[in-house]
Order: sequence, then structure tokens, then C-alpha cells
Amino acid sequence: MRLANHVLIALASAVFIVSSLFGATITGSVKGVDGKPFTGAFVIAENTQNKVTTNVLSDAQGRYHIGSLPAAIYSVRIRAIGYTSDPRTSLQLSADQRASIDFVLQKGVVRWSDLTTFQGTQLLPKTKAHDLSKRYQDTFFTSCLISCHSFQGQMATKTWNEDRWRTAVRYMRDVIMAGEGGAMSDEKVEDIVSYLTTAFGPSSPKPRSPEELPEYRSLARTFSPRAMDIAYVEYDFGSAKGLGPWSAVEDKDGMFWIPYYGRGNEVVRLNPKTAELTRFPLPFAKTAGIHSAVPAPDGSVWFTEAALGRIGRLNPGTREIVEYQNSPLADGRHTGTHTVRVDGKGRVWSSGGPAISMFDPLTKEFTHFDVPATYGNVVGQNGDEWFTSFRDDGPIARVTKDGTLSKFYPPTKGKPQRLQVDSDGTIWFSERVGNKIGHFDPKTGTFKEFDLPGPSASPYAIGIDRNQMVWYSSHEQDTLNRLDPRTGDVIEYPFPHAEISMREFFIDSEGRMWYASSDNNKIGYFYFNDIPDGVPNTLR
Repeated sequence: MRLANHVLIALASAVFIVSSLFGATITGSVKGVDGKPFTGAFVIAENTQNKVTTNVLSDAQGRYHIGSLPAAIYSVRIRAIGYTSDPRTSLQLSADQRASIDFVLQKGVVRWSDLTTFQGTQLLPKTKAHDLSKRYQDTFFTSCLISCHSFQGQMATKTWNEDRWRTAVRYMRDVIMAGEGGAMSDEKVEDIVSYLTTAFGPSSPKPRSPEELPEYRSLARTFSPRAMDIAYVEYDFGSAKGLGPWSAVEDKDGMFWIPYYGRGNEVVRLNPKTAELTRFPLPFAKTAGIHSAVPAPDGSVWFTEAALGRIGRLNPGTREIVEYQNSPLADGRHTGTHTVRVDGKGRVWSSGGPAISMFDPLTKEFTHFDVPATYGNVVGQNGDEWFTSFRDDGPIARVTKDGTLSKFYPPTKGKPQRLQVDSDGTIWFSERVGNKIGHFDPKTGTFKEFDLPGPSASPYAIGIDRNQMVWYSSHEQDTLNRLDPRTGDVIEYPFPHAEISMREFFIDSEGRMWYASSDNNKIGYFYFNDIPDGVPNTLR
């Protein structure tokens, strides 16, 4: 990996474009119930006109700073688990105006929906090991909590009886997922329904608050003072048909393209300057499962229909959508579509299913490469295409521009999930169950792995910023994290929602790292918010 020198680091401070010196500003302090400065409260300023939120944290002195706000009417509120505070509404800000708001917290209730995914696996009701119902618990944690969403927003906010949960699970299987990845059997449906009724039904044995359990205190998260300098800008996706936005990637005009997964059946364009969303729906109602979407150099947008095994091409100018059914393998096996990329020759690559798929728009033909359960998919250097195989013993796979397939096996059997190609051509990848970040050098054929803080670090989305720092989301800890490859040190950053649900990172032309958080129905980016005396710091 090439490490930038100090001059380049200073020039690259726009990696996370820290709050500029222009725009309105809100500052203030947060105090706890004891009157002392409160560290780690999210202060959230929402533009009530376009629903864009800026989320910052109070530092070790209880201070916070929200900058670069456009003139608008704002609502400002606090999110601190186990505490409440009255929001401030109808705050009218003009350009360059400075406002100051102080908050004093009151003791509130820790809700089950406030927990991280890992905390939920530890604190939600358990069943005895010898009891048949343990199967229901295991099915829930291994099926529901590792797939599309966790329990916080979809389950913990409800108190449904068995019939309501059965209807919901069947709807998820038959309508939202439409059989993607193999149909869920009726027996598995009943297993999940049984556990949901135990955990979130009207007669659930769990207490009103997880804070009443003696184990809760030992599972409460703490973060370092350095972790308080992160900020998030989030756009509201504004629809509830499917499972929310899956990713966000910039095109040559500065617009962002978003796949609307589940039964959303839309590719959506975001204008980041106005927060306007333009929707491009498929011309049918059957669940397509649009899992991935990326703009191509010619202005078109390619996307996958994971539930139907198709790829599609959208012409934004005419709104025309053309779909192509992935062809079966020679032995008749169905081939799926998952994550899509377009290479320098305009060929369209897709992970998913029992093989890698490459579609040539000129010939309208698919070519397949034998790698099972492929997941991550990125364009590399020299015409190479790189993939992960999401299996315990899955390899990192490469297909060269001449069609040569190679497989490289990491030392840990950790289910490689997402990957990125660094500027020096080396490969970074997340090992979801191995709880590691892996690094592979194609020139030497060697691997290096970095242990991550846990328990259950569960890295999913992965990105590389312009200062060569490696970022990843933790699926179970619900944190955003930065790995320094030079030292192996990791900083864990809080996220402004209980469930992070990030799947991919994309860097835009300004160096900002973009994500989608599907369960929270948000698209956003993050940046460093450490601005002493109004002067942006370089990225450390």
C-alpha cells in the first residue's frame, strides 16, 4: 500500500469534507442529569423542509458543533440511549447565522429497539438447551438477523400475537423476498414465528427494559474521546414499499443512484444539493429485488434483479428499462444476479448464484466463471474483476481481461463478504464470521489479516479513503469503524441509529464516503467534525 506523505495528507483533507466555513452553524453543550458535561450524545439538526439531517456527537466537555447548514427551518433534538431531552423546533436560520442551544438530559428508559444487534442476541429471551423450542431461537438468530435486517425497527417496536407474526413472516418470504436465495420452508417459517411470539409477543418473558437485566450493564458500549469527532449527513428515502435503499453511488454529473430492494422495484436518483429523489420504477409489480445499481460511463445505469436472476439497463433520459435474463449454466443450474459492476470495456459483471456472470451488451450474451456463492464484486486494475465467495472456505477470485480465472484462499475460513481494490492494486476484504479485515497482494500472492475489536466484529461494508485508511461497518455491533493498516489500530465510531445496516461504501468526487442504511431508510455520508476555532483539521 502506498502511504501518503504529510503534504498529500493535508491536500486530501477533503476526504470527508469537514464542515466548511460557509453556511449557518449551531453550537452548544449537553449536560447530564447530574449537571456535568455529557459525552457521546447525538445532536441531530433536521432541515424540516427537505428532511436532511446532520448528526454530530457531544465531546468530552459536552460541547457540539454543527456547521455548513443551509438557510432553512430546523428542528434540533438529542439521541442518547436511556435519556430524554425536549427538542427545539422551528429554529429559523439564515445564511451564515450562528445559533446556540444547550440541552440538559433527563433519565429515560432504555428500549429494546435501542440495543445493538449483538446486545439483542445476548439479552433477548433464551430457551433451554434441551427444549425443542431452542431450534426456534437458533433459526431466528441465524436466518433473520444475518439477512436483510435485524430486530430493532422491524420487531422490537411491535407486540404482536402469533397470527400477526405468521402473516408478517410469510409476507417477507412470499412478497418481499419472492424466493430469492431459496424458498424458506413452511417449517422454518413456523420456527421463526414461534420465537418471534416468545420474544416480541404480548406474553413475552422479557422485562419492559433491557436495563432491568443484570447482564445489560456489562454489554453497554463505550467509545473513545476520538470517536466523538464523527458526523453524518443523511437524506430521507421517503418510501416504505420495500426494504429500503441498499447503496448510493455517484455518476459523472454528481447525482447518486440507489437500488430500492425487496418489492420497492425502483432505481432511484438523488440530487444531493436539493435532496430531490427521482424514481424510475420497473413496469411490473412482481418482486424484483433490485440489489445493486451502478452508473456506466455512457450515462446509463445497470442494476440487478436478484429475485428474478436478471440484470437491467436504465436510460435516465428516456426512462427506458431493458432487462436481460441470466442464462443457465451448461448443467442447467439457474444463475443468479447480486452485485453489479461495469468494466472499462462496458461489460457488465454480476456476482451471485453458483457462478460469476459477465454480460456483453454488444452480443447480448452471458459468460460464466465457476466460483460458488459470489458476493462482493469490484473492478480492479489492468482489466481485472475481483470477487468474494461468501462461504466459510470461500476464496477471493479474479477474472483477468483475457478471461483467466484464479482463486486465492485466505488463511481464515471467515466468509469473505465485500472487497475493495486499493490504489496500489492490492485487495482489502471483510471477513464476516472471521471477525477480521483481510489484505491480499496479487503480486506476491500473500495474505495479511487484521483482528478486529469485538465480540462479533462482523465486518460487512468496506471502503478505503484517500488517506489509505480502511473503513468498515460492523453488522452486529452496529458501529462504523476505521482501521489504520500501518498500526492495526481500530477506532469504533457510534452510529446515530440502533441498527447500522450498511452494505457498501462508495467515495464521491469530493472524497466523501457514501452509504445507505436500509433499515433506517437513509442515504448519507460521514466526515470528521473536529474544527477548533473554525479551522478544518486534516484527516488524521
